[in-house]
Amino acid sequence: MADIYVPGISSRFNTEKIIEDLMKVERVPRDRAEKNLEGMRAEKTYWQDINRRIGNLRDSVKLLYSFQNPFNDRVVVSHDESVITGTATREAVQQERRFTVKQVAQADRFLSAPLDNSFKVESGTYTFSVGKDAISFNFRGGTLGEFIEALNRRGRDKVQAGVITVQSGTKSLLIESLVTGEANRLQFSDSAEKLALQIGMIERGNAIQNISFDNTLNGAGAEPDAGTSAAGFSVTGGVLKAEPGGKLEIPLDQAIRPLPSYELSFEALTGFIGSEAVSADPEPLPKPVLPSTGSITYGNVTIENDPSLIPDVPGDLASASKIVNDLSILSLVLSDGTTVRLPPVQDSGTFTQYKYALTQFSGDASVTSIVVDNLNTNRSIEIRNLKIADPTVSPDGFRPKTPVSSAQDALITMDGIEIRRSSNDIGDLIPGVTVTVKDTSDKSVRIKIEPDRESVKEAIISMVGNYNRLMAEINVVTRNDEGIIQELTYLSQDEQKELKERLGKFSADSSLNQLKTAMQGAASSAYTTQAYRDLALLAQIGIGTDVRRGGASSGYDASRLRGYLEIDEKTLDQMLETKLPAVQQLFGYDSDGDLIVDSGFAFAVDRLTRPYVEIGGLIALKTGSIDSRIDQEERRITSLDRQLAAKESALKKQYGEMEGAYSRMEQMSTSIDQFSQQANNNRR
Repeated sequence: MADIYVPGISSRFNTEKIIEDLMKVERVPRDRAEKNLEGMRAEKTYWQDINRRIGNLRDSVKLLYSFQNPFNDRVVVSHDESVITGTATREAVQQERRFTVKQVAQADRFLSAPLDNSFKVESGTYTFSVGKDAISFNFRGGTLGEFIEALNRRGRDKVQAGVITVQSGTKSLLIESLVTGEANRLQFSDSAEKLALQIGMIERGNAIQNISFDNTLNGAGAEPDAGTSAAGFSVTGGVLKAEPGGKLEIPLDQAIRPLPSYELSFEALTGFIGSEAVSADPEPLPKPVLPSTGSITYGNVTIENDPSLIPDVPGDLASASKIVNDLSILSLVLSDGTTVRLPPVQDSGTFTQYKYALTQFSGDASVTSIVVDNLNTNRSIEIRNLKIADPTVSPDGFRPKTPVSSAQDALITMDGIEIRRSSNDIGDLIPGVTVTVKDTSDKSVRIKIEPDRESVKEAIISMVGNYNRLMAEINVVTRNDEGIIQELTYLSQDEQKELKERLGKFSADSSLNQLKTAMQGAASSAYTTQAYRDLALLAQIGIGTDVRRGGASSGYDASRLRGYLEIDEKTLDQMLETKLPAVQQLFGYDSDGDLIVDSGFAFAVDRLTRPYVEIGGLIALKTGSIDSRIDQEERRITSLDRQLAAKESALKKQYGEMEGAYSRMEQMSTSIDQFSQQANNNRR
């Protein structure tokens, strides 16, 4: 269809199309420059990607031989993580310990009786104490929810409260300490004490009974620090010392009928008198060796004399040589006339605490007195803080009516040594190790502090992955073979498409081929290891170009000639388990003793790749040169754009003038035609 001409709007000769066609020819140099610019920018991107791949590889190899290498990391392996776990720093020493958890540290958590939903808390000053810390605030009165909000807002990290629905239609107030440990008992003062009694959270309990050694030796009113003594016993500073053979009965102020919560506690230490090496069962005294009594022979008959008789050692002399070791030093005298001996204490040069449930030994009978009896021959015994108490009663004389949990210390043994701590996280037992108590256990749990082999393995796998990604990048940009991309099965479709655009882009660049050859040489080279001198190759720890097939030949495989590394995980695990120091030295080793790593595969790769990525390195020079070319091409494009704009403007002007001249000629022709026609009409 022919173009429609509208005077004043469209061109009679379609000059816009003519100008556009002419400008296409004029834009050819500019389009060529734009394509060159895109190619240079893509080339710069390729170099930047290679730079990033090299950087990732350098980071991973540095990790394997730097000061922060994972070979020095330590991990705590617990054989029962439900009982005890732990964490270790790099300073921890490889070792093994056995723990028994007798008691887990807990905090006080008290629950009230069921309360009506309309229960109101009165106004007042509410004070809560946790150990030596007190939280006090004024409450203007309000609902239980408002009181809980006020307490939680001021309780910080010491106390918090909440509501639990124990019975349908009611709610119970739960107040808990957030600090574990026996010394951090939760106590109530001021209006808090009144509220706790009102809602059935606490009740008054029996006071603690301390047993006074001074009153026993010297009668009532003796000063505890005055220093008192009796036959075989002495008291200094509240500490009772029992010499060997000493026996003392300590009557209680009143007979105690034990409740299930009552317990007897004390601290004791032992001290040797004379040599510790005296045997508890010495060898019997040797009898004298007497000469033969002789014989007589008559004919073929020989008569022997009876042997001489040696009397036995007198009883007092034999008993004098007997050494007694008996660490059962305390007994309970009961109201039924019986005496019950407590379990023996342990030999210890420091005071060790002991606690026993009173009902375990007394049954239904009351305890009337306590007997200290040192039967040992060469040990003195010291006792302090002997008391019978209800541990659920706080120092202010109250005990919880419905305790969810009671404040107590963590009580554990490490290799038979009893340890008590206020927290379940204990960081002062083993240097560089923090053990965390989780639950009690009758059986000992073995804990091993050993190298973090899993972190080492992950670091090695990461290094091999970065090595292969760099090698794949080099293979793609230096070879024009799509098979290289098809071999990389881990790539997504988008990644494969992107790599196809890069195929052979740097085929004429020898620097990348040199890097590839050098890296392959580093992977197959032998390195010195002092720990195991026969271990020198990566292939020996399961890392190589053909390790998963064990070197077996199964035909030609082009992908195995491109320098990619494989990992035989089974071999690597075995070497990390048995020859970890040698594996470490295989990646980085100080061969001359100057405390600087100068050998090993990781060190070699780092040294090979450094010239490519350092400031002013090869890739920086490449990208710098490309930047210069890009700037030059951009300036050229800018100049061409100005020329094209001027050319297009000139064409539009020329064709505009042509259109104008044609229009004037057409108008003149029309005028002439009209004039001729008028003249003809006039002649008629």
